[in-house]
Amino acid sequence: MKKLISIFLLLTIILCSGYRKPYKYTIDAGKDAFYHNNVGLNYLADRIYYAAIQEFKIAIQLSPNTQATAIFKNNLGETYIFIGYPDMARICFEDAIKLYGLNFKYYLNLADCYEKLNIVQTKITEYKNSNSIYDKIMLGILYIKTGDKKRGIIILDDIVQSNPELLISQAIRHYLKECTE
Repeated sequence: MKKLISIFLLLTIILCSGYRKPYKYTIDAGKDAFYHNNVGLNYLADRIYYAAIQEFKIAIQLSPNTQATAIFKNNLGETYIFIGYPDMARICFEDAIKLYGLNFKYYLNLADCYEKLNIVQTKITEYKNSNSIYDKIMLGILYIKTGDKKRGIIILDDIVQSNPELLISQAIRHYLKECTE
């Protein structure tokens, strides 16, 4: 009887031991990158800047060369601008435009950054010599920033008229409307 109870208890212990198949965790870098970006935005809202910067950097490392990375780099650049490091923000905004040049906000942020660094005139000279439509967008914004609204509006309006199918054209139209009011 004792043997039977012992065997029964031993089997019960083995069966109820909680043994499960190991959980397989798959890493989804893109999903994790958005998670870290959102955590960074939350830190930014709470004014915990160092943690926000670190979270944005993690998001960039998890998803280094995608369209989404442009968002992460822009967020990092905005944080740097906010805490007074426009030189570090400049790199972020330039990278964001290289990764996804159809978000007008990135151009405006970069223009503000150039203004804080006092290199607007130098950049105007640089962008004048380019035939790229994206450089012309930047040139138009910089002219408006320097007070030469007429020249800037003409450049941006020409871009919108000749490229109405571009995704950025609608945002440029909206910006021109604000500038002319």
